[in-house]
Amino acid sequence: MRFTARRTVPALLAPLCALIVAALLATPWAAASTKGPRKAQQTTAGQPPTQNSAQCQNHDRPPPPVDTSEEPKPGQPSPQALPVPDEPVGGTRMGECGVIAPAGAKAVIAGEVISASWVIADLDTGAVLAAKDPHARERPASLIKTLLAIAVIRELRMDEAVTGTQEDADQEGTKVGVGPGGQYTVRQLLFALVMRSGNDAAHALARQLGGVPAALDKMNALAKELGALDTRAATPSGLDGPGMSTSAYDLSLVYRAAMKHKEFAEAVGTKSIDFPGYGTKPGYKVVNDNKLLGRYPGFLGGKTGFTDDARHTYLGGAKKGDKRIAVVMMRGELNPAPLAEQAAKLLDYGFALAAESAKPVGELVDHAPEAQPKQGTGMGTASTQAPEPTPAAAIEDREVADTQRSAFGNYGAPLVGLAGVAVLASFALWFRRKRAKAARARRAAA
Repeated sequence: MRFTARRTVPALLAPLCALIVAALLATPWAAASTKGPRKAQQTTAGQPPTQNSAQCQNHDRPPPPVDTSEEPKPGQPSPQALPVPDEPVGGTRMGECGVIAPAGAKAVIAGEVISASWVIADLDTGAVLAAKDPHARERPASLIKTLLAIAVIRELRMDEAVTGTQEDADQEGTKVGVGPGGQYTVRQLLFALVMRSGNDAAHALARQLGGVPAALDKMNALAKELGALDTRAATPSGLDGPGMSTSAYDLSLVYRAAMKHKEFAEAVGTKSIDFPGYGTKPGYKVVNDNKLLGRYPGFLGGKTGFTDDARHTYLGGAKKGDKRIAVVMMRGELNPAPLAEQAAKLLDYGFALAAESAKPVGELVDHAPEAQPKQGTGMGTASTQAPEPTPAAAIEDREVADTQRSAFGNYGAPLVGLAGVAVLASFALWFRRKRAKAARARRAAA
């Protein structure tokens, strides 16, 4: 027994020391010392940081409004920001800031494009060829009419009759002349909606879908179905309203989905139509307001938009050879050139990237990614997670979270507990050995 006690104490001391060291390493200061600081930004692969990529702006909501158009009605709460997916929809690089270009691509944008965010994509394959802050949340202005158009095409017959109302005629902003008592087909209203951006036509079509609230529910459900998780329609026309939100990436999804419907593709590619009058007002022609139609070679059609809060927005596509390229621009300005001309530069850039078979930087999804519970948002809601590899920023977020764990968290508490048991065992053996030594001394003295 004496031999065993003498050998056991040193044998326990070694693992005891190891357990204590491991417990100390689990403390926040020790973990922090093994990790580098979180990167403040992400940049395009193979390129140095640029002025545009200093920080990701408008990560969860659009910029503050410049007027009162987004204030909720008295007694109604302000909508919360939409949850931000754990992984960027469309691929890891869709979560980057600034201009996102293919590594090693030779093509460049031939001119200045003044937009807060934009996306260039292949309409057929869904490949994202280049982008700038694609998931930055912005206001769509009249581009949201593209989402309304899909809902209309899905649910209503094109020859269905719609009677105009005074409420249609009283809508703010751009109108095509829908009036009380006027008789229109869904087709006529749909064409006026996308060709001339008629807010009165948007209201009449929303009524036909069951009323404005019902139309908004259908538009928002459609956005989720497509995977447009940055998007919330607050008005069917695109006039600013509480909680209105979208992104260049989302509207690329919406435009691609819309162009699969022959009714929409025909509407955006039509230069003019005859439109009915009402009452004593005679009919007249409605002319497409897209400046690239008939001017840019192979232009397929698109949509324009503007509000004080959204600024200038644009989407459109063109075909060259067997390639169909689409562009979406958000929060643009008319300097140094009109937005249509800036869109033409992005289309040129997209066709140049396609010609050199540049590697895509992302993809337009065909449907919403699988919904997953989002951890640690503090918002009490679930988010949707794209089935893509975890980006570096998300990994770094988890590493920072790991450094903030207490030593008595997932790892520290068990290790410290084991160390305590080892201390007690060592003390018991030491005390037993001491008593045995004292007993031997008493026997020797006797």
